[in-house]
Amino acid sequence: MICDYIPSYCSEPKRVHSSWQSPGVPAGSYRSPAGARLVPFNMTDAAVSFAKDFLAGGVAAAISKTAVAPIERVKLLLQVQHASKQITADKQYKGIIDCVVRIPKEQGVLSFWRGNLANVIRYFPTQALNFAFKDKYKQIFLGGVDKRTQFWRYFAGNLASGGAAGATSLCFVYPLDFARTRLAADVGKAGAEREFRGLGDCLVKIYKSDGIRGLYQGFNVSVQGIIIYRAAYFGIYDTAKGMLPDPKNTHIFISWMIAQSVTAVAGLTSYPFDTVRRRMMMQSGRKGTDIMYTGTLDCWRKIARDEGGKAFFKGAWSNVLRGMGGAFVLVLYDEIKKFT
Repeated sequence: MICDYIPSYCSEPKRVHSSWQSPGVPAGSYRSPAGARLVPFNMTDAAVSFAKDFLAGGVAAAISKTAVAPIERVKLLLQVQHASKQITADKQYKGIIDCVVRIPKEQGVLSFWRGNLANVIRYFPTQALNFAFKDKYKQIFLGGVDKRTQFWRYFAGNLASGGAAGATSLCFVYPLDFARTRLAADVGKAGAEREFRGLGDCLVKIYKSDGIRGLYQGFNVSVQGIIIYRAAYFGIYDTAKGMLPDPKNTHIFISWMIAQSVTAVAGLTSYPFDTVRRRMMMQSGRKGTDIMYTGTLDCWRKIARDEGGKAFFKGAWSNVLRGMGGAFVLVLYDEIKKFT
């Protein structure tokens, strides 16, 4: 817990005081009772800390993401329906309520969780890596920074560490994020009506059609959006909690309120980038005249021209609701770390 709020503490190796050392044993190491080899404390502590971050962040993310999966699918359908070959103009959803009502009627109740398996598989390493690397980047950007006397440097360091963590994680898991989007956007009822039979089928079909490039469609704008989102998501949250008198023992309700505000602001700020990247993902597998956008800039331009500025925020309200799950992740992560 202390590493989350006091980066300068985390940047210092944890060593045993020299007065506790056995004769002939270098500072920062220990000798087991049986006379085993020396084990550096800083390496052991770093490995344990990384493992705790990875496990706590991943478990919290998987639980919350499954809980908000129906809201997530509604959001995605509203975002990409204009770029979907399956959803014709006369069958497009009018809004959140219309989408929520029609999905179970047309595709079945369980279809609310369509693409959720891919999302959990993707989200576990994504969130776990975000949280784990966040603290490592904080050591780089915030080592020796006093949050009380160097507030703006502390704030900027938190923004940088959050953005760098998100961008790093995205490089590894983007194909899973791509597959999750395409599976959630598949509105076929069953069998032949479905575009993809599952996660593996989606990845294989797109790879055969467009190669590895198809699985990374929209990656550039995704990096831009993720840096903005994660910078606010981690940076503002950690800064706010770091300014509290006793952040380690902050009441869970206050932590949730801070997290909720952070996820709402971060989500709305980066939402247009998310809409564009989802639209670009829908281009993979298309050929010739079926291609709607020639590139990211063309996508921005055509959405603004043909649908108006509001189109960039389609599904944004459902995203705010989904953000409650994101806020829950931050708080649950802190609570889990108290017991690890």
